[in-house]
Order: sequence, then C-alpha cells, then structure tokens
Amino acid sequence: MKRAGILISLVVILSAGLASASYAWASPSEGFHEINGDVFDDWEICRTRAFGEDGFYQVSETAFRPVIAFESLGENAALAYSLGQQIAEEYPDRFQRAEAVFSFVRDGVEYTTDIDQFDYEEFAQNADELATRVDQGGVGYGDCEDSAVLLAVMYKGAGLRSAIVVGEEHTVALVYLPDYDGATAFFELEGESGWIWAEATGWNNPLGWVPREFLNGNLAAYEVTEETIARAEPPQAPSTVVAGGSGGGGFSIPFPFFGVVFFLWFVSSLFRRGRRRAA
Repeated sequence: MKRAGILISLVVILSAGLASASYAWASPSEGFHEINGDVFDDWEICRTRAFGEDGFYQVSETAFRPVIAFESLGENAALAYSLGQQIAEEYPDRFQRAEAVFSFVRDGVEYTTDIDQFDYEEFAQNADELATRVDQGGVGYGDCEDSAVLLAVMYKGAGLRSAIVVGEEHTVALVYLPDYDGATAFFELEGESGWIWAEATGWNNPLGWVPREFLNGNLAAYEVTEETIARAEPPQAPSTVVAGGSGGGGFSIPFPFFGVVFFLWFVSSLFRRGRRRAA
C-alpha cells in the first residue's frame, strides 16, 4: 500500500499544472506503473534504474545512452525545448544564451535527493517534468541527472550542441562553446575540442567551472541528439570518450580506461551524491 501511495503521489507531483499548460502532453509521462519494484513511464523506460536496456541511461559495462533526454526532443519536444527557444530569441549572442540557460537550471532547481523527494533511492525526471515545475512554481527539485538532462534539452532548444557526461558518482551536461572565456577547462569530445562543463548543482557555480577532481580524469560522454525512444543496449565499444585539460587543451583517454569508469559506476551509487559545490 505504501508503494501504491508513493506511485500515485509521483503522478500527481509530476503532472501538477500540466493540464492547464499550453504545451503538449507528449513529453511528461501521463502515468507511471510499477513492475517488480521499479517504476516505468509511458515509453517503458525505467525511471528508478539507470542501467540495463530499459534504464533511463541504458548503462552497460562499457557504455551508456541517455534515453530519457530523447523523451523531450524531436516529435516529443515540449516545454523544456520551448524554453530554450525562448532564451535563444532573447539572447542572440551565443555566450549570453548559454549562460541564461545555465542560470535558469542552476537557480530554478533546488538540489534534492531522490529518496527525500520520491522515497526511491533513484528516480529520474525527464526534462519537461522538471521544467514544468520550475516554470509554474518558480522552483523545481532534483538531483544531478535531473539537472543534466534539463540542461542538455534546453541547450538543444536554444540552438546549441549539448552532451551528457558521467564520472564516478556524478553526471553533468556539456555544451559546445569554443572560445568561451569563462571556462575553467575545455573538453575534447571525439577529437573535437571546445566543450565546456555545465555544473548546475551548486548555488554559485558559473558556467564552465569544473570541480578539480574531474580535470584530466576518466570521463565518458554522449552527445545528445534526436533519437528513438526505445529499449536498447548501448554500443559494445564507447562511441565517445572525454577528458579535460586546463586552458583549452583536451586529450583522448585510451580505451581500457573506459572500463574503469563504468566499473566504478556499477559499484558506486552514481547519481546519489550529486554536488552542492561553489566555485
């Protein structure tokens, strides 16, 4: 009975205000259902588990695919994508635009653990569910993957390339912004430098600031594009690998290190720690 009550509460919380909104219901899930203790959305993507072909990040031992971001792109684009478009119209300058998107998420989402908010150790929100709460209530609640997914989708709406990064016990967004003066470091993604860190889970973090432990570390990334929402296994070999270098220099991580990243992912609670770090 307790689980059933929580599930009903999730539907109420995540759908609050959507009925009166002018945006399509396509991206916020209309209802969740529980199977063997895990919660699934309308696309049969598990919200309470990151790994597996039906997990919200489809994590395997060698790669990942952030399928939950695709729930708010393409034909499913709704509020989060639209907010990015609105910011793009207001800020023609791409640096100011990137900062405005970042500020919207950093200032509008209060870091909250999933166990405190949903009574699940893990529960991922898609971009439109979180954006609706921020847009209508002035504040949303989420942890690191929630902020990363919202940033990635809004950047796409704003006409900027974005990616999602994973490291030990953490996940964030990247935005492609070469020559941005405020970046602590530039990252290289599949041989292309110019990607900067978007760490929105800290009250005072500026765009481009990188926690020291993630500089020159073992990280993996996936550029966010419009893709099919489906259960799937990521590629057996990593399609993208990221490493940071101070002052605009990046370098590629040899393949064996990638396995270490995901080994650490499986043995540590990746999304539970998050960050409330100031620059």
